[in-house]
Amino acid sequence: MVDHYIWGSVKRISPEAPVPVVEVNSESVRLGGAGNVLNNILGLGGEAILCCVIGSDDAGTWLSDRVAGKGVPLSGLIVEENRPTTKKTRIIAHQQQVVRFDHEKKKPIMKKTEKKLINTVLEHLPTIDCLVISDYSKGVITRPMLEVILPAALKAGVPVIVDPKVNHFPYYKNVTLVTPNHLEASQATGIEIEDESTLQAAGERILQLLNCEAALITRGEQGMSLFERNGKVTHIPTEAKAVYDVTGAGDTVVSTLSVALAAKMPCIDAARLANIAAGIVVGIVGTAVIEKPLLQKVLDADHE
Repeated sequence: MVDHYIWGSVKRISPEAPVPVVEVNSESVRLGGAGNVLNNILGLGGEAILCCVIGSDDAGTWLSDRVAGKGVPLSGLIVEENRPTTKKTRIIAHQQQVVRFDHEKKKPIMKKTEKKLINTVLEHLPTIDCLVISDYSKGVITRPMLEVILPAALKAGVPVIVDPKVNHFPYYKNVTLVTPNHLEASQATGIEIEDESTLQAAGERILQLLNCEAALITRGEQGMSLFERNGKVTHIPTEAKAVYDVTGAGDTVVSTLSVALAAKMPCIDAARLANIAAGIVVGIVGTAVIEKPLLQKVLDADHE
């Protein structure tokens, strides 16, 4: 995806309709979606290959050029004709998002595109330390795709982290770690999370439904809760000092988890690190990227 930001200020209400008039000061374009996950992994000092679907349009060309500029192979970028590259345009005034409009098609990708994407992932499985599946419910993640990729990753001993969408929850069986937010966890399990007992029930239910090794439920200002297959539950308080924008926070979580697990860090330590990283990016307006020096600075400060 491409994240397009229009930055401005509001000084008056339109005479045409009861809406603010935004006086534009600047614009910026950033990698979004799985591209933001890529950016975060690179920022943490990891290496990554991006496997995704783009359109044969200006946004797709911009995205390809930006990925290539980072030294990342373009073999995983599958172009589908007559499908636009997803582009989200956000208008920001006084550090507040005023409106967002999307250019996209969310219908399932074509079978030939799906096959190319599957083959690309299978080709790289022997050389990677972790597989991240970022599901934005835009038509790219499909059941047939995961029915091939997930068993192959399991056989290869590659940990799989999934940032899920509720309507695809049954697809993620046998993954290593799934990272729903509290609303997604409630919807996926049918358990309304209201207190610690319902949270516990939802976490246990996810482990049962997916047969995964762990579930990390992100809970906004209440932090995160890690449920592990061995029965251990760890509640991690939030590290956010101030929350300005949660855009891309989920991407930061899975990115940090993937680098940590690829480095053989225990799951609980990886979750704590991801929590710290998320606490940093929500204090930044726009799609933010966590970088190793900044994360190290916060870690050093916490231990002083």
